[in-house]
Amino acid sequence: MVNKFLDSAAAAVADLPDGATVMIGGFGTAGMPAALINALIDQGARELVVVNNNAGNGETGLAALLKARRVRKIICSFPRQSDSQVFDGLYRAGEIELELVPQGNLACRIEAAGAGLGAVYTPTGFGTLLAAGKETREFGGRSYVLELPIHADVALIKAHRADRWGNLTYRKSARNFGPIMARAARTTIVQADHLVELGEIDPEAVVTPGIFVQRVVHVLRDDQLAPAA
Repeated sequence: MVNKFLDSAAAAVADLPDGATVMIGGFGTAGMPAALINALIDQGARELVVVNNNAGNGETGLAALLKARRVRKIICSFPRQSDSQVFDGLYRAGEIELELVPQGNLACRIEAAGAGLGAVYTPTGFGTLLAAGKETREFGGRSYVLELPIHADVALIKAHRADRWGNLTYRKSARNFGPIMARAARTTIVQADHLVELGEIDPEAVVTPGIFVQRVVHVLRDDQLAPAA
């Protein structure tokens, strides 16, 4: 019997190795898998490469992972905002590497990995420093930049509902990067607000099919707040 439910977030991330590339869903705090991130902090993996839309907010979630000095490099679109003090401090001190990717390009590169594409051409970034050293071509009178897919060892995402096969639905804007990250990672780990029986999710409503999901953990909202002391 296929059953992808695990008892705890700690068990779900227990084998994540040092140096792994980890995609983390979320748009700011919307859809951020905070409990999985906290479990990863407690687990202790280091030298991680993190792919996320931004570089953390405040000092919780992704920012807490950065503060714990577990991340070697971050690939993101919005590294700085009013509450990005953790990333700002690390970057200014030369303690973290940044690869800045326009948001559309970030999504496109993740989608390319999930679709098995070798590369994609995008007009975004042409003629700027972001295109330095990259192949460019012209199609239909418009210039494009060659961008490579972004693959991950692990994706940590948050879903609204999940069944034991790993079929997922999301809640409103919490959906964001989760579906495409699930397809681009070798192992997808999900924290879900609700676990449901097979058949409770209408097949027409499934956003991420279970074939792209390996592990699911039920997380109550109170369990997301902070890593263990």
